[in-house]
Amino acid sequence: MPRESYQRRLAALRDRVVEMADLVVQRLRLALETLESGDRRLAREVVEGDHEINELYLDLESECIDLFALEQPVAGDLRFVAASFKIITDLERIGDLATNLAAYAAEVGGGVYAEVDVRRIGALTAEMVEDAIDAFDRGDAAACFEIDRRDDEVDTHCEQAGEVVVRDLITREHGDLSESRVEAIMDEVSLVLLMIRDLERVGDHAVNIAARTLYMEENDDELLY
Repeated sequence: MPRESYQRRLAALRDRVVEMADLVVQRLRLALETLESGDRRLAREVVEGDHEINELYLDLESECIDLFALEQPVAGDLRFVAASFKIITDLERIGDLATNLAAYAAEVGGGVYAEVDVRRIGALTAEMVEDAIDAFDRGDAAACFEIDRRDDEVDTHCEQAGEVVVRDLITREHGDLSESRVEAIMDEVSLVLLMIRDLERVGDHAVNIAARTLYMEENDDELLY
């Protein structure tokens, strides 16, 4: 009976990690929607809802610690609990980044810097997180390498977006602009660069999740470094 209870706890932990990931991706997609729509009410909902992700994180952290301390898992079970512990940390940080994005939208409204397709970059990173968690849930080690490869694509998009913003800033005719207008342009540029940085970090966290899954399944640390 104790062994059955232990296995149920492991299965429940896996399910709850996936549940947390679903919530985080939902919040990320809502944040991306606010960047396009300028819906400040929805943006505030995303920001104010961050506590739900934090509470879920703390619950799962406590469960992982209990499993370490009371069940003393070994071999594959140990790697699974350790991976879950690390993955929920990445998910919590993605939640924070979603909150950042919604806060930017709440500050300036939608349609910031139309020359940069933030929504597309964000969609790519959200899909990476979804696929990384799917690989974790199914124990699919092979999928982890594909997620790592796609991060290079996201990095390229982010680099190109940053170049668009900087080039546009350099080529603008600032001589005819008032000081207040120059400050507004700089604020807009700063926000877009922050958005790009945060989306790039979402992709990095997705790779972290894939790396932990690969280590969990194959005892392979190739993607950890």
